Amino acid sequence: MGERVRVRKDRDERREQILVCARELFSERPYEEVSNTEIAAVAGVSRGLLNHYFGTKRELYLAVVERMLHIPPVPVPAYEPGASVRERVTESITGWLELLERNAGTWLVALDMAAGTASDDDLARLVDAAREGAVDHITEVVGLSRLAAEHPEVRSALRGFSGMAEAATREWLRHGRLTRAQVHLLLEDTIMHLIEETVPRMTARG
Repeated sequence: MGERVRVRKDRDERREQILVCARELFSERPYEEVSNTEIAAVAGVSRGLLNHYFGTKRELYLAVVERMLHIPPVPVPAYEPGASVRERVTESITGWLELLERNAGTWLVALDMAAGTASDDDLARLVDAAREGAVDHITEVVGLSRLAAEHPEVRSALRGFSGMAEAATREWLRHGRLTRAQVHLLLEDTIMHLIEETVPRMTARG
């Protein structure tokens, strides 16, 4: 049993090393300029082993994009007696921005990859799944999971908010045209307006 666990751990570590090296190379240069041979060399594994784990360069690239799009989410704040929705939103946004600041390079590359999915169905599916996961997280934080399940327009509105959040973080982390504090203010005020004003009016009309 111990030997099987060790072998599995070794395999997981080699696979992870390949993903890390591939992410670095794809972040530095266009997809067309990176080869599986180069990735294998940087990762310190054989080309055959890389192909064993991921098959083609395309499959490896998709695995890298999926990993980059799924930066671990900030845990949903626990419900505390007397805590307001705004306090939960503040805690969640604070944690998310701290996470992005620590992983700024990965996040920006993921956003760049997501921006180029219009003509790529596989990438589009990965991006869509990541954004749906972000909406699920938002609905949990603000207590709208049930309402969002009953009213598709609520999910659509939160998808719009998620897209704005992506754009705002790019303005902060890449261009420096917003500060972290300004991004926090923008996101907090926008989501609170959605919760308190827009969503009730949308669902009342539905």
